[in-house]
Amino acid sequence: MRTQIVLLIVGFNIVLSACGTSATPIEAAMTNQLTITSDAFASGQSIPAKYSCIGRNISPPLAWNEPPTGTQSFALIMDDPDAPVGTWVHWVLYNIPTAKHDLQEDMPITGKSMDPNAIYVGKNSSGNIGYDGPCPPSGTHRYIFKLFALDTTINLLPGATKEQVLKEMDGHILAQGELVGTFSK
Repeated sequence: MRTQIVLLIVGFNIVLSACGTSATPIEAAMTNQLTITSDAFASGQSIPAKYSCIGRNISPPLAWNEPPTGTQSFALIMDDPDAPVGTWVHWVLYNIPTAKHDLQEDMPITGKSMDPNAIYVGKNSSGNIGYDGPCPPSGTHRYIFKLFALDTTINLLPGATKEQVLKEMDGHILAQGELVGTFSK
């Protein structure tokens, strides 16, 4: 049997899908996507000030759809690719339990590394453990919330950096999705 490799562009995501005869390329690609949304703002729209450095600087509520079979955990990374010093990391979460399909507004930092239900919180570019909201020095910046469904849990203690988490995720991503918000002071 010959395998067909299909490159499919869905929204702003590029999906590489290997398909046999059991599913169409679109069906196969769509099963590898997560849809992430927020009750606070729509994709491509402005993030309300209360989630920024000029507001309460709290994390926004997020929700996502059912992940593919085999998902063992989720990871979430929020960053600003428009920062003048290069991509600025605002939030890193990992080992989010598969039963969880949302994050509440102002998500508390709780749990210890030995707690199987704990969401591990990583270090952002400010050197803080937790969420740092949008705070562009000038202009309008994009803030990208990237959600990953993983076939494993990440073997790092809380406080890991984005780079460490990405290295551990390598080869374990089953699906991903993103939500983009904008903000200017």
